[in-house]
Amino acid sequence: MATARPPRPGYRPSYRFRSMAFYRGYRTLWGQSHQRVDRNGVTIWLDRTSGSGFKSVKPYRSGYFGTSIKLQSGYTAGVNTAFYLSNSEAHPGNHDEVDIEFLGKTFDEPYTLQTNVYIRGSGDGRIIGREMKFHLWFDPTKNFHHYAIIWNPRELIFLVDDVPIRRYARKSAATFPLRPMWVYGSIWDASAWATDDGKYKADYRYQPFVATYKNFKAMGCTAYAPRWCRAATASPYRSGGMTRQQYSAMRWVQRNHMVYNYCWDSSRDRSLTPECRM
Repeated sequence: MATARPPRPGYRPSYRFRSMAFYRGYRTLWGQSHQRVDRNGVTIWLDRTSGSGFKSVKPYRSGYFGTSIKLQSGYTAGVNTAFYLSNSEAHPGNHDEVDIEFLGKTFDEPYTLQTNVYIRGSGDGRIIGREMKFHLWFDPTKNFHHYAIIWNPRELIFLVDDVPIRRYARKSAATFPLRPMWVYGSIWDASAWATDDGKYKADYRYQPFVATYKNFKAMGCTAYAPRWCRAATASPYRSGGMTRQQYSAMRWVQRNHMVYNYCWDSSRDRSLTPECRM
């Protein structure tokens, strides 16, 4: 695993937002028996009987959404540990979703951090993913690291410890999530596809598979906020957008740690992802 660190991004968006206790912003969604809440956060786990998930109390139409996560070491193939935005319950079969997912690993391999975007049902039925995948510059099982999504009407930005790793711009209304979404976290068995396209499955001899979330931050315009509510941005400037220093850090990450980009995959039908040509 590479030990070099990315260039400093300069501005750190996470510093603008206060942390909240789990129960101030979230509720258990499923698998309550596989969830433990304390003052600092929540621990969820997967075993042969169930996984677990939680959901924000409020829906948002833009904002900064972050949490610090520590993952389990060892064999975790087939396990999906996620922090994401979605409106699947409000729009079943036609939902939007923005994902940060950790795809489980075999003993000697690193975790894969997968970012993904689904728009108006592209994650339902015939799946049209917009995946970018990374092997991180640190071991996410050793310590907590902060993972975040900034969502505003112009762009989505995915960050790791305040370093931008991906920017997904709004190039058209058809390729960008615009409807309100809730914030979710979960751990579940994704053996069918998560590790080497399903080659390696969850092995419950190593259960429970555990993930701990803390330092929750969810600030932005709720679905009920007035129109003049100011959307979160990645930079200190009122105009929004990333700084040159942030772009430089993102390019370093993508050059050294990105392992998959859907726009570069020649096996994909490019007509289904027109933003790759814009």
